[in-house]
Amino acid sequence: MKSFVFILLTIVSISPLWPIGPALPGDPFIIVNKQTNEVAFIKDSEVKKIYKAATGKTDDLTPEGMFTVTVKAINPYYRKLNISGGSPKNPLGTRWIGFDALNTNGRTYGIHGTNNPHSIGYYASLGCIRLRNEDVEELYELVPIGTKIFITKTWKNFEQIGTEKGVIYP
Repeated sequence: MKSFVFILLTIVSISPLWPIGPALPGDPFIIVNKQTNEVAFIKDSEVKKIYKAATGKTDDLTPEGMFTVTVKAINPYYRKLNISGGSPKNPLGTRWIGFDALNTNGRTYGIHGTNNPHSIGYYASLGCIRLRNEDVEELYELVPIGTKIFITKTWKNFEQIGTEKGVIYP
């Protein structure tokens, strides 16, 4: 019985759907570069898409490090100001891809759309990563729960960062 439990836990913990452990080559992976205000989607050891983004108004607002996507929502509700999902007044736009930064549960920090597309490319958010609604809708479809997201501030390109993180083969 003990060996069965050990084998089961081993299989589950290395499953790509399990959000524990490092990203494996080939897994979907997101890199956010606060230096360039860009988001890269990586899969199968290749940068598939780069999106322009908005990040924190100050350097400390958007946390840096390796995180895991834990929540996804279509037309997210904006709790802070009680704005329903789908409303043109909703600053979260049409999609929410939440991740577990700073010991949160994916409902505090996220990649989301915006009702202010002119903010894209700037340091404009309170900590989240904003994308144009059409871009976050595309990314939303590509990213399963459990996807790793690495946030950094560097002049390195996405291929260099991905190689360092082991998701792109040199």
